[in-house]
Amino acid sequence: MPIRTDLWKIGARPEQLNESLLQGEQLLEDMIVAAPEMLSGEWMLIGRQEYTGYSGRIDLLAIAPDASLVLIELKRDRTPRDVVAQALDYAAWVESLRSEEITAIYGRFSSGRSLAEDFQHRFGVPLDEEELNQGHQIVIVAASLDPSTERIVEYLAAQGIPINVLCFQVFSWGDGQLLSRSWLMDPITAQAAAVASKPESTMREPWNGEYYCSYGEGTSRSWADAIALGFMCGGGGAWYSRTLQLLNPGDRVWVKVPKRGFVGVGRVTGRAEPARSFTVVAEDGSKRPVLDAVKFGNYHREHLDDDELCEYFVPVKWIQTVPVAEAINEIGFFGNQNTVCKPTATKWRSTVDRLKERFVDFDREN
Repeated sequence: MPIRTDLWKIGARPEQLNESLLQGEQLLEDMIVAAPEMLSGEWMLIGRQEYTGYSGRIDLLAIAPDASLVLIELKRDRTPRDVVAQALDYAAWVESLRSEEITAIYGRFSSGRSLAEDFQHRFGVPLDEEELNQGHQIVIVAASLDPSTERIVEYLAAQGIPINVLCFQVFSWGDGQLLSRSWLMDPITAQAAAVASKPESTMREPWNGEYYCSYGEGTSRSWADAIALGFMCGGGGAWYSRTLQLLNPGDRVWVKVPKRGFVGVGRVTGRAEPARSFTVVAEDGSKRPVLDAVKFGNYHREHLDDDELCEYFVPVKWIQTVPVAEAINEIGFFGNQNTVCKPTATKWRSTVDRLKERFVDFDREN
């Protein structure tokens, strides 16, 4: 059924707020540009009203921390068929963008600022041109969602198209208005689909059932801790932690430290948990909170009580690991900055085949 939100004013006798309307979707676009976190706290806007060459202009363009792009289209009272068709048409243009074209788009949007410098400042990692636009998402922003649009989008998503709908509703509050936000589908699904949409996977094949994991080793977390205490982790923002929810007990994971190489293979033994509730068996055999047992990383302790920014952990039984200094890397190996993904690129299968030659105990269960 279409997305609907109801709001009540809290009191001894709760009072339901009346739904109202914005002056127009142009106002919604202006507000998003002024406060991009209305869409997502993990994206950076890089373009607006850019001409596609396909007889139209995109509404907004954003970039995610893994350098994939996000095409954002406002419904603007178009019919469901029109808005979805136009979004798909524009997505074909987005997929074809080269790094120099994306840099130029950001230059026009930001009055000449550097995309590489602002990306580094925004996400804390350098912009890797090889990763730029290796996947994309489509987000349709609507003030309301009709059943036809919902059916079309859910069908496309089920076919592996990385598309989602973000619905905003407006409510009266005294002399002012309030805005609520609801996603049609779990953003994890769209994020995972965006990885699978990489242009390199033109020769795509079925997912091989094995997960790729990126472990950001450094001041935030330590691979030595992960080996000793048996976990995978990610945090500092929902974009980094939410894909850990893709993992289930029994899943095999191959772990790569970015810029270094692959460092381990293991089996997941539980579900993702926030740092405040995750426990491990310490070296002395006692069961302790993870942040009391780790020795090296910070693990976003300052955000312990923030569900969006805190570190999340997944228990893993490591089968075979190597220190970061001995990470295994070869030209052509698969890589991605998502903490967890289910790659469908042929490069992933060839990467796993090579890793199984190096991690010879990969299938050992004990």
